[in-house]
Amino acid sequence: MTPYHEQPEVLAQAIIASAPDGILLVDDSNHILLANSAMEKICGYTRTELVGQPVEIFLPPQARERHRTNVQRYAANPQQRPMGMVENLSLQHKSGRMVPVDIALGQVVRDGGQATVVFVRDITGIKELQRQMQFHATRDTLTGLANRWMFNQHLAQAFRQMGRQPGKLALLLLDLDDFKSANDRHGHAVGDLVLVEAARRIAASVRTGDVIARLGGDEFVVLLREIGTSDAVVVAEKIVEALAQPCMVEGHGITLGGSIGIAYCPDDAQDADTLMRYADMAMYRAKSLGRGQCAVYSASMAQQIAHRARVRDRLKLALDAGELQLCYQPQIRLPGQTVTGVEALLRWTDAELGEQHPADFIPIAESADLIVPIGEWVIEMACRQAVAWRDAGMPLRVGVNLSARQFRNEALADQIRTTLERHGLDPALIELEITESEAMADPKRTGQLLKRLRGLGVAIALDDFGTGHSSLAYLRELPVTRLKIDKAFIRPIGEPGSETVLVKAILALASTLGLEVVAEGVETRAQLDFLRDNGCNAYQGWLFAKAVPAERVTALVQAMQR
Repeated sequence: MTPYHEQPEVLAQAIIASAPDGILLVDDSNHILLANSAMEKICGYTRTELVGQPVEIFLPPQARERHRTNVQRYAANPQQRPMGMVENLSLQHKSGRMVPVDIALGQVVRDGGQATVVFVRDITGIKELQRQMQFHATRDTLTGLANRWMFNQHLAQAFRQMGRQPGKLALLLLDLDDFKSANDRHGHAVGDLVLVEAARRIAASVRTGDVIARLGGDEFVVLLREIGTSDAVVVAEKIVEALAQPCMVEGHGITLGGSIGIAYCPDDAQDADTLMRYADMAMYRAKSLGRGQCAVYSASMAQQIAHRARVRDRLKLALDAGELQLCYQPQIRLPGQTVTGVEALLRWTDAELGEQHPADFIPIAESADLIVPIGEWVIEMACRQAVAWRDAGMPLRVGVNLSARQFRNEALADQIRTTLERHGLDPALIELEITESEAMADPKRTGQLLKRLRGLGVAIALDDFGTGHSSLAYLRELPVTRLKIDKAFIRPIGEPGSETVLVKAILALASTLGLEVVAEGVETRAQLDFLRDNGCNAYQGWLFAKAVPAERVTALVQAMQR
């Protein structure tokens, strides 16, 4: 066999045939003289079909004239051109589809004339990779919505366009209500599906051209262009309504819900950062109004936000410095008048802010992630006080309210066990109170956690009973020891025309289930007489005493004993 170096033409043909890129040889009249097998794969034509054809065979009709002009310009000044010199090139496949390509050009001398060598590279894979990279750079990978970076680009563009086309922008900032609890209860996989469903509902509630983005976590934003003030509120209410519809995810019934803050340009803000900040203020205002609300920014919100921030900072300092206090409201057993227990209630008087009501500072503690350490402090102080009363010969049961976030903490049972053991306290002297609404949010998980807590020996009370939506079947399964009737049902007792059927029904239900009942908010003798006559086991309220410091409780009990 003759070596290749002695057969240069054979070697050249072998190289051309095996080249990974398409190769064309084009004469000075722009007709194809040669094509390799790689070129066949790229364009779909056979070499027989290509040879003798003008290179315009690879172009749609509307692009051929422009290509001839470019070829003439190149022929007048031929030179080497490497790959990557021209962007967004493509050729038309035999089937009619367009194939993205990159092209390099070179010149060869042939029979005293010149010909052009065209190297054609199929970059379909590269373009797809670029598309994917572009998607991931500009889109939220979970929901497919625009991400924060891409949204900021849209917002900046909208502000630039306002200079040329005056109009109104509305920014809707949305935060899902209590998403963290759903995530904690059901796991991150279910949480991700909830976010996807929320994104779908938001997108279905707005116009096609409106910009929707997920900023991160459970926070979404919608940019509405050229829209009136009232129209933006209508859109926000439509989104809130859509999110409020029941949702079934992986067999779990979940209520999404969302709070929306609205700010306008140019009415409220003239730059993007300020517009976003004002929408954020309005969103927190919406959250303070309850689930599923929307609020429009107003100048007074800045003052409210500043106040909340100050309360938050002072509350954290008070917790660290031990300046919080517990007061205790006695619980009186019926039909006699014996103090058998107390409910521990948090109190705070700040040196700068003055006395703060729990209804004001506890929601701030919850939003600032301070409620869990505060809750742990309350349990610690309650156990310490229960020990002190026990040692003084007054073994009073101390009731402690659990916040929703505490109750969702998987380490709660272990923390309480450790605290009880450290103080050497009989668990029966501690009663944990959870609201009916929180208990019914996830009855299965509630039952499991309450059984762990009951296994420690502590008592369990279902607080604010009657305000939630308890199922009798679930209630029978929950290991609670007492029901606490909400004061809203006690307040009307004794008033002309007051309805007492519900209170009687709760007392009868508790008796059937073998549960004790404590009535909250008892303030009149008529209320007390009614409760005693209908078999209520205990009460608490201003009729006997407000929440007082521990030493006042001690004095009250000692006076009653005497």
